[in-house]
Amino acid sequence: MTALAAGPEAPSPPAGRPGRRMWRTLALLMSVALLGLVLVSRLEGQPPARSVLLDGPAPALQGMTLEGATFDLDDWRGQVVLVNVWASWCVPCRQEQPLLVASYRELAPRGLQIVGINVRDKPQEARAFLQEFGQAPWPSVQDPDGRQAVDWGTFALPETYLVDGSGTVVAKAVGELDAAWIQQNVTPLLPPAGP
Repeated sequence: MTALAAGPEAPSPPAGRPGRRMWRTLALLMSVALLGLVLVSRLEGQPPARSVLLDGPAPALQGMTLEGATFDLDDWRGQVVLVNVWASWCVPCRQEQPLLVASYRELAPRGLQIVGINVRDKPQEARAFLQEFGQAPWPSVQDPDGRQAVDWGTFALPETYLVDGSGTVVAKAVGELDAAWIQQNVTPLLPPAGP
């Protein structure tokens, strides 16, 4: 029986081929770099989302709300509006709802309006969702077949569009909103807070 040599006598990898130590080091460096990118993106808020709607006129948004009233986005021309596309079955929508409610309470006195597009949902389940979070005080247009969401360029839930006072789409967020996005995009469009 022959024992393999160990220690400094162990065979080294052939010239030109990286050894295990080098691969481990590279993997560790890549993991650290990836973690750094994730942390930076968290600290800097959401990256800007792209949309063909950006810098163009907001699509029409009309229909019956969950409360049974009619809604037309044109009636809010001249105001800053967040258009939030959501559904009760959407987990990230549930996670972002408290932020939307808090943002509305803080910024509505400065002129912010919010309207929802409730996509492929059962009205009773959508109402229960809103009730769970303290009954959002903004309307949500029912979109049972998702056509309005498609007109707004939505491909996943939740998505949020920011419309300025001239009716232009000036920002879009894909996924759960965060406070940094609100601060960076919405707040500058509103008049300063009162004394």
